[in-house]
Amino acid sequence: MVEDKGKKPKLSDKSEDQNTDAIDEKLVLSIEKLQEIQDELEKINEEASDKVLEVEQKYNEIRKPVYDKRNDITKAIPDFWLTAFLSHPALSELLSDEDQKIFKHLTSLEVEDFKDVKSGYSISFNFSPSPYFEDTKLTKTYTFHDEGTKITATPIKWKEGMGIPNGVNHEKKGNKRPPTEERLVLCRDEYEAF
Repeated sequence: MVEDKGKKPKLSDKSEDQNTDAIDEKLVLSIEKLQEIQDELEKINEEASDKVLEVEQKYNEIRKPVYDKRNDITKAIPDFWLTAFLSHPALSELLSDEDQKIFKHLTSLEVEDFKDVKSGYSISFNFSPSPYFEDTKLTKTYTFHDEGTKITATPIKWKEGMGIPNGVNHEKKGNKRPPTEERLVLCRDEYEAF
């Protein structure tokens, strides 16, 4: 009889099954221990996140009067917000000539966190009286839920002939934004880009 050199000597099926069962049991125990440690880390991370939020909320309250002082000074600088937006590398690309005319009337911008920072924030745009719309304050609010983010905005009360930029109606269709060529038109379309 010729010995087949390609085959390894065969162990008894019983011995192989016992080795596999021992390995599987060790693997399951290791995975369970690993999951327990991961759960412990997750609990610590959640606690740390809550503490960080508490500190952020505390310092947001401390910052508020300083922001108010800064806001008072920026109001005295002509076209401050227009210049700030035009100086921003990303936002400057989005502002059309019409947007720039509207931004000349922007006097202040305020961001307000909710008491529970995790649940959302709002951005308020304050304007001096303008030939474009009746409003002097437009607010956009972002509320975070498990299901997603809910965005609400002040409806704009446009003055006669000012509500449709460049003769194009920016009605929302689904979740799509207007094409880039139509530009930001920040104050139009409930300032969708923010």
